[in-house]
Amino acid sequence: MRVALVHDWLINFGGAERVLQELAAMFPEAPIYVGVADPRRFPAWLEGRRVNATSVSRWPGAMRYYNRYLPFLAMAFEHFDFSQFDLVISSSAAVAKGVVTGANTRHLAYVHTPMRYAWDFYHQYREREARGITRRLMGPVFHYLRLWDRAVADRVDLMVANSWTVRERILKHYRRPARVIYPPVDVDRFQPEPVEDFYLVLSRLVPYKRVDLAIQAANRLGFHLVVAGSGPDLRRLRRLAGPTVQFLGRVDAETRSRLMARAQALIFPGEEDFGIVPVEMQAAGRPVLALGRGGALETVVEGVSGLFFSEPELDHLIDAIERFQRHAWDPQAIRQNALRFGPERFRAQMERAVQDCLAGRRL
Repeated sequence: MRVALVHDWLINFGGAERVLQELAAMFPEAPIYVGVADPRRFPAWLEGRRVNATSVSRWPGAMRYYNRYLPFLAMAFEHFDFSQFDLVISSSAAVAKGVVTGANTRHLAYVHTPMRYAWDFYHQYREREARGITRRLMGPVFHYLRLWDRAVADRVDLMVANSWTVRERILKHYRRPARVIYPPVDVDRFQPEPVEDFYLVLSRLVPYKRVDLAIQAANRLGFHLVVAGSGPDLRRLRRLAGPTVQFLGRVDAETRSRLMARAQALIFPGEEDFGIVPVEMQAAGRPVLALGRGGALETVVEGVSGLFFSEPELDHLIDAIERFQRHAWDPQAIRQNALRFGPERFRAQMERAVQDCLAGRRL
């Protein structure tokens, strides 16, 4: 069977790229097609793989401002020729699922979410992050992208959502059902360790992640907060932070694991499609204090592996922290909850989905 893998871009490596990594391991001969790629950042698992990028990858500033080229990337993905393949598997939170396949080529789309900036979080992005000409152009550009995105969803033979939260978005925006397969999490990389006196935020620093809430809570209550991660919101967050907040920047895998195992708890104040970081935290035996929306509701068990707060507001987060401090936590019970998201489960479910796609079953 001839298989091709398609992904939005290979610039940063997070949860979506871990899905691609697992798919690449399942199909070691499959070439990979992407919109934009930066080979200088490729991890070891991409060594020796055939990676094909669109011409947009060579455009000025594409490695940094690829999101601004979305309409052109949408068209560029349609230019890839997959007529020689039996199966195309796309991994997409943006435009990769828009590839064109012939009648003899099946297309299985693993959807991390319908485009956040075009659908559910359009207004938040426009008000909080967009500036200048970008903000003025968002209206007409994303009107076009929503029309395109809805149309290309019908090209997919079998659609898979990365959570029940995303499945509901797919049903809302694309008007079609989707199978749910949770992303793979390398739970064996984490183990409980002696706990130290700090709380942890591990996140890309962008406004919708609401890291500012965790910082404000640390300022108010005076606890030690460690913020690991980088992003365009860093300067604003540094100005907001008091003396008990420590910024580490981007951390390597070893430091990441150690921070998770030793923190009192992870503060997870933003709404995510699935959220691999909370699962990793639980694999390390430590609880999660999460906004009670999105994927966290599917991965955290209230009172067992964490606590929820209902609104993205400071008083609600502080209440969760105070409840956390009164609660007794069992690291082994927390870790046990995370084990259900291991890579073996992902592989088995994806193999069944591939067989169903090839057989023409849509769900």
